[in-house]
Amino acid sequence: MTKGRTRRAELAAFLRSRRDRITPEAVGLPAGLRRRTPGLRREEVALLAGVGVTWYTWLEQGRPINASVQVLDAVARTLGLDRAEREHLYRLADVPAVSEPEAGERLEPETRIVLDQLDPLPAAVYNARYDLLAWNETYGLLLPDMTGGPPHARNALWQILLARECCNPVVNREEEIRQMVATLRAGFGRHLGEPAWTEFIRALSAASPEFASLWAAHDVARPGSRMKIFQHFAIGQVRTTSTSMTLTSPPETRMVVYTPLDEESRERIARIRANPGLRAPHHTH
Repeated sequence: MTKGRTRRAELAAFLRSRRDRITPEAVGLPAGLRRRTPGLRREEVALLAGVGVTWYTWLEQGRPINASVQVLDAVARTLGLDRAEREHLYRLADVPAVSEPEAGERLEPETRIVLDQLDPLPAAVYNARYDLLAWNETYGLLLPDMTGGPPHARNALWQILLARECCNPVVNREEEIRQMVATLRAGFGRHLGEPAWTEFIRALSAASPEFASLWAAHDVARPGSRMKIFQHFAIGQVRTTSTSMTLTSPPETRMVVYTPLDEESRERIARIRANPGLRAPHHTH
């Protein structure tokens, strides 16, 4: 068989195996009396995924049909695929884009333990789009605006690009923004065509002309160690060296640890840890 036919045969076998492991009761369907297998029928998968029965049947039969990211996402959700299975489905379907992990996907428990053990050093976990996924106590005290909002607002690029000057948490902002956008551009190359990434870039470009200009330069960079100066409006500046370490799970996440550069910065971190209620003086814009 050709490579394409072999891949489609693997796709057909994979879909059947995933369908067979889901009982009707698990998705709220009656078991019925005349089932030949304990799993779902093709038409039930199609119904639950919101796709045509004929289309899904052809997909599972390994016929050479086109499959979009959105439709494969729906099938993956219906079949309860985890991250590795979703990536495998996309490869077998010959779709270059890999959908975003489910919102419920969490860090490994060991990662949470490491974050907590790093206190009093501020530390956090980001994904490739600079979404903040987790942090330790000191990071939360140093950057309360970053951690205090709802999950969809916890993005370092959005926060630094769009914060008013009086409220921006990063002192060396221009240098940091250039590096972050270049790192984002390198990550974007691994997600070409993915709706979540495309929409993220579109929305940020519309909200920030500065980002749009930097994005158009096509500069790329890798995460690495560099100086980062934070402004905490109750205690003053905290000068740090940021160290980025790649995590194995979830994919494309990294832990960043911020080590104080001088004794004054260490003392200021100790102060906010000893006085967690410290707040910035009230001001209006």
